[in-house]
Amino acid sequence: MRFPVRVLSTLVRRSAVPDLPIFRYHPDPLATGSVEASNDPCEVCGLNRGFVYAGPVYSAVADDPIICPWCIADGSAAGMLQAEFTDAGSGLPDRVPIEVVDEISHRTPGFSGWQQEHWLYHCDDAASFMGHVGYDELMALPGAMEMLSHENDDYGWSPEQTEAYIHRLEPDGEVTGYWFRCVACQSDLAYSDTA
Repeated sequence: MRFPVRVLSTLVRRSAVPDLPIFRYHPDPLATGSVEASNDPCEVCGLNRGFVYAGPVYSAVADDPIICPWCIADGSAAGMLQAEFTDAGSGLPDRVPIEVVDEISHRTPGFSGWQQEHWLYHCDDAASFMGHVGYDELMALPGAMEMLSHENDDYGWSPEQTEAYIHRLEPDGEVTGYWFRCVACQSDLAYSDTA
């Protein structure tokens, strides 16, 4: 079969850009900013694959390593660098399998937050990180909004204080929401923190 030159060049360009690994608990790390385009080679595999991880790395042996998403997905980055990419154990429900915690900690891109990031769980599994959100985005996510409206109940916040706080949330602001979605029931979840 012969392709016109225009179609052939499009096919060549598409095949030259590798598909990112699939992360069950972080389905679009390019959109969330946890993976970005780069010409830097990975310090784990030595390859320049066109993308690098841009999230936090907690490692005892490396400061700010350059890591490709493929080395996160196969666990080689966590193994070689003695690294974790998020605090998967914070707020961990009893019935979440240890294999899930291991996948979140060692084979899933983390995300950047203001304070110590943590993963959310639902239906005895980890939820998928969907991105940073503000008040405007939360209007379309009633489950996440409901969760945030009770986030500070233990601190004695009044409904008025909570409402004012939620209105300040911005994806890139000093008060930010972190949106997750349950992989089982598709419920939207969220937590927030501040600079």
